[in-house]
Amino acid sequence: MSALIALTISIGLLALAATWLFLGPLAVLHMQIWQAFIAWASFFHNGGKQDGILKTAICMSFGAVIGMASVMLIGPLGELGDLAAPVAVGLGAAVIVLAAHIPILSTIPSSVYGFGSVAGLILLGTDMSPEKAILPTILSIVVGVGFGWLSEFFAGKMTKS
Repeated sequence: MSALIALTISIGLLALAATWLFLGPLAVLHMQIWQAFIAWASFFHNGGKQDGILKTAICMSFGAVIGMASVMLIGPLGELGDLAAPVAVGLGAAVIVLAAHIPILSTIPSSVYGFGSVAGLILLGTDMSPEKAILPTILSIVVGVGFGWLSEFFAGKMTKS
C-alpha cells in the first residue's frame, strides 16, 4: 500500500479514536481535542519520529507556559489600559524567540502553537484561570504527540511488505 493511503487510513481511524477519547473519558480532565490535533500536526511538522516527539512536546509545552505567564501578566499591566494584553503577548512572543537560541527550544512555530493553545483555552470563555488551563493543555499536547507517533507507526506497518 502507498504511504499516502496508509497514512490516510491510520490518521482517519486514530482521529476517530482520539475524538471519542477526548469527548468521553478525558473530558473530565478538561483536555481539548483541538489542542491534541495541533500537537499531532506539529509532530509531523517537526519531521515525525523521535525529533517530532521531542520538539513538539518540549516546545509546545514551553510555549504553553509562556502563554500562561503572558495572560497572567495582563492584570499587572492593567494601567496600560487597552495596551495591557498586546504588551503581554508581545513580551511572551519575544521570550519564545529569544529562547530559540537554546537548541531544544529552537522550533519557534511549535512554541507558538503551545502559546496559542493555552491562550485559546483561557480566552474561549471556559472560565479557566491560567493556572487551571496549563495542566489540561500540556496533557492534551502529550496525548496529541502520542497520536502523531501512533499514526506514523501504523502507517509504516501498512507500507511494509
